[in-house]
Amino acid sequence: MREVNVAAITDAIAELSMDANYNLGDDVLKSFKDALEKETSPTGKAVLEQLIENAQIAKEEQVPMCQDTGYAVIFVELGQEVNLVGGDLYEAINEGVRRGYGDGYLRKSIVSDPINRVNTKDNTPAVVHVDIVPGDKVKVTIAPKGGGSENMSAVKMLKPSDGAKGVVDFVVEAASNAGSNPCPPIVIGVGIGGTFEKVAYLAKKALLRELGQPNPDPFYAEMEKELLEKINKLGIGPQGFGGRTTALAVHIETYPAHIASMPAAVNINCHAARHKERVI
Repeated sequence: MREVNVAAITDAIAELSMDANYNLGDDVLKSFKDALEKETSPTGKAVLEQLIENAQIAKEEQVPMCQDTGYAVIFVELGQEVNLVGGDLYEAINEGVRRGYGDGYLRKSIVSDPINRVNTKDNTPAVVHVDIVPGDKVKVTIAPKGGGSENMSAVKMLKPSDGAKGVVDFVVEAASNAGSNPCPPIVIGVGIGGTFEKVAYLAKKALLRELGQPNPDPFYAEMEKELLEKINKLGIGPQGFGGRTTALAVHIETYPAHIASMPAAVNINCHAARHKERVI
């Protein structure tokens, strides 16, 4: 067994918290530039140019690209040959968030109670998803999730007889209902299968894939392409001002399902599609 001190995870989460909020991924920037070439709306083109400039300023000055620096959603792939030492994994992650959001002067957006709404003032606790995987490494990914786009999420328990058309109709309807609220151009994560709670996790995990990388299954890759075309034909456009570029990508993740069930979920990222990872 390989020993990994959880202090290394704290350090990684602290650094990744700032990195994700300051430095937009090259894949997202490339999608902006590709969309700029295809966009026909003058206002849409102007918005895309501003988004590119905004990302460049954030990177150069190491400041957040968006005022909403997000809920710290952490994905951990924990090798089954790893022995974590030095403390509790969840507390180590929260300490990393606490340090990263403090040192980076990132907005603290978390309230301790959903009704009474008292700010925790350090952006903790994080939402943590842990998968046990083969090997002796620990991979941590942070995906700061803004409230505006998160609020446009949707889950629907479809019937198996609804088939692929039922999924496509549900996803396009969710994007249409979202309109300009999630700050388009958006990235849409879609989960299909599993159970009620599993499908929401799949939709969020789908947002971690590199933009433009299709689902490895040709059937779902074609569905992603169909969804992207239909959503961009809605005409919502960059920031809702109209145009061809409502979504930059649609990513689908699937899981086996019960014979009586076909859950589907949509999770939306705004144009600040942030996620950074590190392997320890």
